[in-house]
Amino acid sequence: MTRTVSKRPARAKRVASTRPKARASRTTKKTTTIRTYRAALEFLNSQTDYEKMVRVGYNHTNFNLSRMLRILSAIGNPHKQLKAVHIAGTKGKGSTCHMVAAMLENAGYRTGLYTSPHFINIRERIAINSEDISEREFTKLIAKITPVIKKLEKDNPTFFEIMTAAAMLHFVNSKVDYAVLETGLGGRLDSTNVIKPLVCGITSISYDHVAQLGNTLERIAEEKAGIFKPGVPVISSPQPANVRKVLQKMAEKVGCPLRTVGDDIEFSYRFESSRATGPHTRVCISTPTTRFDHLQVPLLGEHQAHNCGVALGIVDALRETKIDIPEQAAIDGLSKVRVQGRLELIRDVPRTVVDAAHNAASILALMRAIGQNVSYDSMVVIFGCSADKDVDGMLEQLQLGADKVIFTTTGTPRSVDPHELHARFAEKSAKMAQVAERLPDAYEIACNCVTREDLICICGSVHLVGLAKRLSAAGKL
Repeated sequence: MTRTVSKRPARAKRVASTRPKARASRTTKKTTTIRTYRAALEFLNSQTDYEKMVRVGYNHTNFNLSRMLRILSAIGNPHKQLKAVHIAGTKGKGSTCHMVAAMLENAGYRTGLYTSPHFINIRERIAINSEDISEREFTKLIAKITPVIKKLEKDNPTFFEIMTAAAMLHFVNSKVDYAVLETGLGGRLDSTNVIKPLVCGITSISYDHVAQLGNTLERIAEEKAGIFKPGVPVISSPQPANVRKVLQKMAEKVGCPLRTVGDDIEFSYRFESSRATGPHTRVCISTPTTRFDHLQVPLLGEHQAHNCGVALGIVDALRETKIDIPEQAAIDGLSKVRVQGRLELIRDVPRTVVDAAHNAASILALMRAIGQNVSYDSMVVIFGCSADKDVDGMLEQLQLGADKVIFTTTGTPRSVDPHELHARFAEKSAKMAQVAERLPDAYEIACNCVTREDLICICGSVHLVGLAKRLSAAGKL
């Protein structure tokens, strides 16, 4: 059955149909050449950044592949020189990208990885062989792209477009063998969708960015399937029947083979626990060319088993193109995967984990993963989210796992007021909840509520998790 996300009338004005102007930067307007890392950051921060905005119209003015292609043409068309894996989806695409990159790297290939958003440092988004781009290289890239941007002043590129161009140029300059690219928003109009990859991946599709992508799973799936290319194999995570039907229709229309993990690709997983490895999930995957038996998933949670299945399916598709990826090299590479912000422990006393779950399906997956993998008596959740999310859906899932919730702000203009979150949560649950205007205040309240056997979980927004990680690293949390 197709489910439509209901919207409150008062919130209907959040989507704008016009593209806002970029903020002016005095420094960059006067400067013709970027010479320092700080100047590069100032220039980027002066551009339109949809990741920080509430009102974003999803249209060809705001999301414009022709504009992206003009930028790339001016810097030598690096996208045409990349051998790439392209991954879209609602949740899990970042984890899947990390898994694929780790297996390629461990097989001896110089591997570029482009993901978003970042948690602490913008350089996290662009990495080669697990090493973030240096400040010097990042500055050189932005300095090279800046004159191109100035020539497009009447059609200002966005922050994400510039970052995507910088990543592609860096990968070509660094002579990577393969690049793994994560889409930002959607797929069809995403800045990364200028490449023709070797393989595409589609992770789990659920409700997110409904104002931009559509308020049904079918419409969201169509946007994600916009990355399909003629003849390029697509590996999909298990999907609801209505989503799979859309993906199959789009694949047939484009002319590309679609393989779904668990259906077209033999796949199974099981949860287990041992003294040596603790709680974990193991997967089995089998194709005519590849077989992995009882392989331990490097990240916690049932949802990560599905992501792992997609990553292994992508590696299998690459092997079919005669790319040499020995099975043991893939296994060893997978075991090295560590991804920020996925059930990440940032403090031992009191035990504190952060997770970038930021839609209803992700919150549900998080609550299940904690229940399976973490032993605790009581859990206090510190929660904040963005206004363009399925807020009620997230709160419904949250109340199933949290014993107490402290609502706070994500620290961005998109953040939902914590008092509003508290009021909407009270309509759904009688569980204890309160409000703290700042994350440090919320954390202090949580610390006063828990004992050694309890757990604090910070989730709901990538920005909130990034803030928690920065404050923790600085000893302020």
